[in-house]
Amino acid sequence: MTLEEKLQNLPDAPGVYIMKDAKGHVIYIGKALSLKNRARSYFQKGAKGEKTELMVRRIVDLETIVTHTELEALALEANLIKKHRPKYNIILRDDKNYPYLRFDTRSEYPRLEVVRRLKKDGALYYGPYVPAGGMWETLALIRRTFPIAPCKIEFKAERPGRPCIQFQIGRCVAPCSGEADKIQYHDMVNQVRLFLEGKNRDLLDMLKARMEEASANMEYERAAELRDRIAKIEGALEKQKIISSGFENQDVIGMAFEGGRADIQALFIRNGMLLGRKDFFLDDVRGMTEEEVLNDFLRQFYSKEMIVPEEVLLPLEILDREMFEGWLTEKRGGKVEVLVPQRGRKRELVQMASDNAAQSLREHLLSRRSKERILMRLQEELGLRNLPRRIEAFDISTIQGAESAASMVSFENNMPDKRNYKKFKIKTVEGQDDFASMAEVIRRRYTKAKEEGILPDLVLIDGGKGQLNAALDVLRELGIEGPDVIGLAKARSGEEGTEREFERVFLPGVDEPVILEPTSATTHLVARVRDEAHRFAITYHRKLREKRAVHSELDDIPGIGEARKKALLRHFGSVENIRQAAVEELAAAPGMTNKAAEEIAAFYKKKLVGQG
Repeated sequence: MTLEEKLQNLPDAPGVYIMKDAKGHVIYIGKALSLKNRARSYFQKGAKGEKTELMVRRIVDLETIVTHTELEALALEANLIKKHRPKYNIILRDDKNYPYLRFDTRSEYPRLEVVRRLKKDGALYYGPYVPAGGMWETLALIRRTFPIAPCKIEFKAERPGRPCIQFQIGRCVAPCSGEADKIQYHDMVNQVRLFLEGKNRDLLDMLKARMEEASANMEYERAAELRDRIAKIEGALEKQKIISSGFENQDVIGMAFEGGRADIQALFIRNGMLLGRKDFFLDDVRGMTEEEVLNDFLRQFYSKEMIVPEEVLLPLEILDREMFEGWLTEKRGGKVEVLVPQRGRKRELVQMASDNAAQSLREHLLSRRSKERILMRLQEELGLRNLPRRIEAFDISTIQGAESAASMVSFENNMPDKRNYKKFKIKTVEGQDDFASMAEVIRRRYTKAKEEGILPDLVLIDGGKGQLNAALDVLRELGIEGPDVIGLAKARSGEEGTEREFERVFLPGVDEPVILEPTSATTHLVARVRDEAHRFAITYHRKLREKRAVHSELDDIPGIGEARKKALLRHFGSVENIRQAAVEELAAAPGMTNKAAEEIAAFYKKKLVGQG
């Protein structure tokens, strides 16, 4: 069915639409209350913005997934964007779950642990802590102040253990010994809860009352212990960023735009304290309104596994705010309010987040200009046709021709683009031939890249004239002329003991290499790219060698998978015993069938005939 036919037959129902290009790659994913109206709107006349126009010209296919409600469509859209990472959706590079402190206060001896996965298991979760440094500082302070067990050892009353150094230095009451007082331990747990929940005044008042009582009873050692704990908590209070005395839980979102780029700041306020903040730099939002950018950001941001607070404060109104509020309410399991405050303390918080976003955006843009100056210098020094914003670098790794492998690393604006790293197992070259291996890899990479229409500005080859010429021959054969191509090789000069290393760049059609200034920023850039390609190639080569080292001839027998192989080796003891076993013996082994036994017998019979 053609795209036009699909557009004519779209359902008037909520769901998700998936746009694809000529290669079948997903380039955009969206959700709609009416798939029929929303998907067709992309192809109707009218102003759409530069980025949308470019996208529409690439769309050749469309898929839809119908959902019961628009709320379901919203959740599905977020998951599909995370899975496919389409070119024309805003993609947040930070795809890790945020760290939390988990505290299961129902256990016999509760302990704090760091987790990134949230479970509905009845435990208490505190966070998110972003960046994670604040969490480790908090955890270290708790362990210095409250002697609850820091380890993960399973405590067994019938088999008490020996207390470790943490007990000796007063940082654990040693429940592993079986002698810890449970009532006192749980009292300590309640103190930790008050601290984590920001109820420090209640905690301090309680501890001060206990200290005075201990002093009155002439329990001076106990009073001194409480005095030290109070001092540590008061010291921590001075560092804490108290936003409100109302113990609110809020996410505060701020935004800043400049020159087709944007920065979004998320502030995490829990129990009235600023736990942390997360900065998101969006490199290309040309043709998108602020509302569209914020919409796309929020869907991805909250698709993470995270605890949603009771309030989310935004800098401007978004489309379908009520539906978004319903999605967060469902995710949290309790009421969530999404607000766009116009005045008062909440408006001040949004402004603070936006001011932070503006500052971060300025820093990003300054950094970008500095990096671009380095690229311009590299272009000038080497006489390149293109400004090398995108560099792809190749390296071959082999030991006497065994398990030869290659890598390609990709750098975008001086930074590694690890999503586009590639590794190659050399298939057509026997023995050690770096030139032929390089030719194979270049052919495989750029045959595909030419079809996709995505070529780099600069191709960097690890090696001298031989490797460079092998790559150039293949690119000429493929009719690719766009990218600049260089070879990069280290050299040494000077007498033994006073040798110094320098980098030589080999250019097409130039007899003598260009010697780079050792301390220049451009030298550091190309050397860094080459070294990253070398590291990636060696890592892959090592994995291939390790895989070969543990390879068994059983792996070559049809129907014998990893589990069956292990079971056979456990049963017979060795490959030699398996080779000599009769079909009946093989079939009687655990996890085996008559058919699998016959496959093994046939494999070894064929192998024996071949050797004869």
